[in-house]
Amino acid sequence: MAWLHAAFRKNEEEWVGVSSPVVGRSKNSCCIFYLLQCTQRQIQFSMAEKACVKRLQKEYRALCKEPVSHVVARPSPNDILEWHYVLQGSQGTPFAGGYYYGKIKFPSDYPFKPPGISMTTPNGRFMTQKKICLSMSDFHPESWNPMWSVSSILTGLLSFMMDNSPTTGSVNTTVAEKQRLAKASLAFNCKNPTFRKLFPEYVEKYGEQRLSEQLVIEEQAVVAKHEENSEEGKKDELKRVETPKDVKEDKKQSFPVWMVFLLVSFVGLVMALPLMQL
Repeated sequence: MAWLHAAFRKNEEEWVGVSSPVVGRSKNSCCIFYLLQCTQRQIQFSMAEKACVKRLQKEYRALCKEPVSHVVARPSPNDILEWHYVLQGSQGTPFAGGYYYGKIKFPSDYPFKPPGISMTTPNGRFMTQKKICLSMSDFHPESWNPMWSVSSILTGLLSFMMDNSPTTGSVNTTVAEKQRLAKASLAFNCKNPTFRKLFPEYVEKYGEQRLSEQLVIEEQAVVAKHEENSEEGKKDELKRVETPKDVKEDKKQSFPVWMVFLLVSFVGLVMALPLMQL
C-alpha cells in the first residue's frame, strides 16, 4: 500500500481537493478513493478508445468502398491507431510521377482530437519523419472538426503539398529537386519493409517500372550498336570505292628504276654515234 500512499500524496490536490469528502479521513480511505478515481478514468479512456476504433473501422470500410483519387490509406495490422498512406503526385506539378509514403497517428479519443501527420518519403516539400503543421493535425487542436475523416485529412494534405506556403515541418527546394525526388520516390519506398507489406501493388508497379526501364536501355543499346555497325559499313564501302583510283595513281607515280637506266643508256648511245663516225 506504500506506493498508493505516495501516489495519493502526489495527486492529492488533483484527486481530492479542499472540498473533497475524503479530507480528514484515513490514508487507507484516501487510497481507496484514489483507486476508484483511477478506475473511473480508465473506464472513460476505454470507452473513448472503443469509440475511436469503431470510427476508424468505419472510415476504412468507406475508403475501401469509395477510394479517393491519388490517395491510398491503410491501418497498421497491429495498431489501428497508426495508419499508413501513399499520396500520388498530381500531373502538371513538380510532384508528378511521385509516390509519397507517410503515417498518421490517431489519439485514443479520435475523432474528438486531431491526429499527428508525418511523411517518410523525401519529397522536397516537407521534412521527413517530422510532424507536419496543418489545420487538421494535432498542431492546431483548436481548429479541428470531428466531422473530418482520414480521406479529408489526406486530401487536404495533398492539396497543401502542391502549394508553396511555408509551415512548421516544411522545406524549400527547387522544382528540379522535387522532380528528381519524385522520380526516385518509388524506389525509396520499396526499401521499407512496412511499405512493401501494406502496399504490394506499388511494389509490383516498381517491378514493372524497372523492367520497362531495362527494356528501354537494351533497346537503346541495340540501336547504338546498329548505328555503329552502319557507320563502319559506310567506311568500308568508301574504302572499296576509293581503292581503284588510288591504285591508278600509284601506277602513274611508280616507274621502274631499270627502265630509267635503259632509257639513259639509249640516249647516250645515240648521241655518241656521230663522234664514232669521225
